[in-house]
Amino acid sequence: MKILAADGIAQEGIDLLTQEKGFEVVVKEKISHEELLDIIGDFDALMVRSASKVTPDVIEKANKLKIIGRAGVGVDNIDLPAATAKGIIVINSPSGNTIAATEHTMAMMLSLARHIPVANETTQKGEWNRKKYKGVELRGKTLGIIGLGRIGGNVAIRSEAFEMNVIAYDPYMNEARAKNLGVKVATLEEVVKESDFITVHMPLTPETKGMISMKEMKQMKKGVRLVNCARGGIIDENDLAQAVKEGIVAGAAIDVFTSEPLAEDTPLRGVPGIILTPHLGASTVEAQIAVSVDVAEGIVAALKGEPVTTAVNMAPVSREVMKVLSPYLDLGERLGCTLCSLADGAISSLEITYSGKITEVNTKMLTTAIIKGILNPIMEQEVNYVNAPKFAEERHINVVESKEQEAKHFKSLIKVTAKTKNGEASVEGTLFGDEGRIVKINKFRVDVDPHARILICPHINRPGVIGTVGSIMGESNINISGMQVGRTEIDGTNLMVLTIDNDIPSAVLDKVKSVDGIFDAKLVNFHAV
Repeated sequence: MKILAADGIAQEGIDLLTQEKGFEVVVKEKISHEELLDIIGDFDALMVRSASKVTPDVIEKANKLKIIGRAGVGVDNIDLPAATAKGIIVINSPSGNTIAATEHTMAMMLSLARHIPVANETTQKGEWNRKKYKGVELRGKTLGIIGLGRIGGNVAIRSEAFEMNVIAYDPYMNEARAKNLGVKVATLEEVVKESDFITVHMPLTPETKGMISMKEMKQMKKGVRLVNCARGGIIDENDLAQAVKEGIVAGAAIDVFTSEPLAEDTPLRGVPGIILTPHLGASTVEAQIAVSVDVAEGIVAALKGEPVTTAVNMAPVSREVMKVLSPYLDLGERLGCTLCSLADGAISSLEITYSGKITEVNTKMLTTAIIKGILNPIMEQEVNYVNAPKFAEERHINVVESKEQEAKHFKSLIKVTAKTKNGEASVEGTLFGDEGRIVKINKFRVDVDPHARILICPHINRPGVIGTVGSIMGESNINISGMQVGRTEIDGTNLMVLTIDNDIPSAVLDKVKSVDGIFDAKLVNFHAV
């Protein structure tokens, strides 16, 4: 077996591979895209970091390739659909750099509190500014954590050692996890208004992009300090620069940016009080060793035909079962994504009922697809077919699967019900041919093609309500490509489901919610699945 290790993979991972009998490792510290195209056809496995771009043209020429390993968390430089279509497993190292990112967050927080970068710079120049760079202590301060995944949770643990008061916002976090971490659950508004330090650890999605803007900054405490070691764009860069200049925010430490490498004309450069680092969150000796070893172990397993625990596209399934399940997997993820938007608060239990012919095969992978669809929009880490059940367990989500031989009105039917402390929500789906359809949302009967985005609006059944929402979409240049109105046995209420071709800004969504007769408006973005 021939393996290509590109982009400066740590030697420990390479050594692990060379110890395997029959494995040949070719190391290319730096490789151009053209060279990668020329030689990839000779290799059974490929290891990369972030420099090499494994694009569809590379995958097309990779006729022997069985696995691609990304020595890190993100797989943005690998075309997942192209790899999956060709049967190539893609793996990453989801936890190898967790401690590195956690410690960098703490280092940024301490640097902000004590003005370490500028104090060092001026002292090196011969100045002595003890009074000018008087800092603040972490002890007794309130730390607001936005996103309590692995990294956010580790930051919470370390902040406790500094005797900080930790509050956290994560709409999908259970009380049990918060209690285990010693964290007080808070709303986003509470975190914004009550924190002395705020650190974000969320994935970058249409919902989280710009979630900390000038509007939120103006609500913050005087002297607040912000940290972002998660994803660029969660904190609005233009607003942040302006807020620090005006003294609305005392300081910020940013490791990730909307454009990397950082553009020369970025508003963040040259602003006193803003600390910038070049995406160093995972850049420790230990983290680079850990991710290289993780990926090397995955490659060894895959090339030996053993299960791979960090696959980000699809776990192995027999051809016979996959032939039945394949058209249902996308439907399952979209049902999960829809339920994620419908659920009011953190999900404590998930009930999945399969009816009809689908019960004739093992549905474990389909259940995983549903969990994946629920968690992917809210998790900082990539959720895949291997780690989805573990993430659900970590979040104390109890998953119950049941089967019924008969499905009324359909050959097969999937019903998923999520329970929270505020109630429950459900969604049902089936296949029309090979096309997935949502046929019921809560108690409303619908026939919805789960497109790129759908907008779900329960409303009073009276003239003018639907037309008003349509007008708002039109005025905002948002195209509606389909509409369904669901009915129940209850007179006077309907459910409108709009298939939307464009992103809906939060201001437009708020406008829809304010329409007289509209009870709520839930946007489901299937780009997250």
